[in-house]
Amino acid sequence: MNKGIFLVGLFLTVILSCKQQKTEVNNITIDNLQVVLQNENNAQLLDVRTPEEWSRGVIENPIKIDVTGNDFEGKALEKLDKTKPVYLYCRSGGRSLKASELLAQKGFKVYNVLGGYLEWTEKNKE
Repeated sequence: MNKGIFLVGLFLTVILSCKQQKTEVNNITIDNLQVVLQNENNAQLLDVRTPEEWSRGVIENPIKIDVTGNDFEGKALEKLDKTKPVYLYCRSGGRSLKASELLAQKGFKVYNVLGGYLEWTEKNKE
């Protein structure tokens, strides 16, 4: 009897420990991002493009961490506050989605900006 209980307990332990941590990446449009930036004081805007891309312009004073550079995750943990939402963008949305997934796994509440910097500049032409 004790052996049976032990085996059931062991089985449940193995099954429950294999359950992956739930990570959620939210998507946000450029229009919604503009509203957030105008109204939310605790939003963290993260530009994950390269330094060369940053030199061509950025969206409203972001935190800059190149997702393709060395130790992206370490730099993000150092510079970002887990208690505040993080809005990530890149050129068009692909790299920021990957970066969003990495940060979500680390416990951040993340929003991937759909269309990225290209769409931002298109919608904000003067």
